[in-house]
Amino acid sequence: MAIVRLKPGREKSVVRRHPWIFSGAVLEVRGAAQDGETVEVLSADETWLAKGAYSSKSQIRVRIWSWDPDEEIDPKFFQKRIEKAIELRRWCIDPAQANAYRLIHAESDGLPGLIVDCYHDILVIQCLSWGAERWREAIVKNLVELTNLHSVYERSDVDVRRLEGLEVRSGLIQGEMPPERVKIREHGIHYWVDLAHGHKTGFYLDQRANRRIIGQLAEGRETLDCFSYTGGFALSALKGGAKSCLGIEASGEAIQLARENIDLNGVNHKAVDWIQGNAFQVLRQLRDQGRKFDLVVTDPPKFAATASQAERAARGYKDINLLGLKLLRPGGILGAFSCSGGINADLFQKILAGAALDAGVEARIIQRLSQDRDHPVALNFPEGEYLKGLLVYVE
Repeated sequence: MAIVRLKPGREKSVVRRHPWIFSGAVLEVRGAAQDGETVEVLSADETWLAKGAYSSKSQIRVRIWSWDPDEEIDPKFFQKRIEKAIELRRWCIDPAQANAYRLIHAESDGLPGLIVDCYHDILVIQCLSWGAERWREAIVKNLVELTNLHSVYERSDVDVRRLEGLEVRSGLIQGEMPPERVKIREHGIHYWVDLAHGHKTGFYLDQRANRRIIGQLAEGRETLDCFSYTGGFALSALKGGAKSCLGIEASGEAIQLARENIDLNGVNHKAVDWIQGNAFQVLRQLRDQGRKFDLVVTDPPKFAATASQAERAARGYKDINLLGLKLLRPGGILGAFSCSGGINADLFQKILAGAALDAGVEARIIQRLSQDRDHPVALNFPEGEYLKGLLVYVE
């Protein structure tokens, strides 16, 4: 087994059980370490630290599998980790309330680079690192045996794979090809999901609890859903009794699926309208028209994947929420979200504070929001808490 030896003083994060070792921390690599292969990690003074998956091209040079020197990284290792992930979901997901959920949340489930989502009876997998790629066959075999679900579809078609030196890939791995539309259910609302072409693995499962909260706040309110995608927040608001809802979305295909979701749930089309276009531009037009709303949701796509992109992203988040605040009536509520890993919770709050100041409104946080419980956050991996949300009440 090849060895990765760290520079002096760079073992501290490994001792604290952070699962990433960056290239700048590596002093030397002994042996012919192949991408995805398990390597042993030693400190500068040769103290044994961990075992992990090696990646020669990524800035994250090693993703740690285990801190136990006696634990073998083999198919049985993945069986045990997947069993633990399944047990957690049995506790935190009520099948009567939702039949789509995240089954494996990468580092936070002890399986770096691996995402697995369950859509009713179909598993959708993403292998985002060389380690997950190396063990893909064993992972799929264990998933099928432990869940008794036999349809496995792959959505390893994201840019992060290119950072690893991996080609993007998607398609059926095992079982029957999923239909063009898969129907899922959460909190009494049904959605059509496009597993092959939809965002992420098809749907924003991480927002499940937050969609329910927006629905609980929406009764009697005129609602604006920015970056609506296939209408998750819009539909939740309407089912919660919203007086009306306007959705803004750049993709015509997403709007069409949102309309199908409205039909699927028997919602009156007269209560909802859609505008296809750039949300920043549309919001400025609504502001100039003097439009006002009682509930505004801003849930844009990722603006900053890393901290180095935070400054540029902060301008985008401030702009979109400044416009959202200006469109609120007194007593209105802004539901603001960021899924950018480069924007932490403190910075996001500061961005909202600046937006409120520039909008000339008195505002206060009434609730902090995050991803749902099936997207756990390991205490040794705070980066797993990527979704930040604030409910802001405007005086």
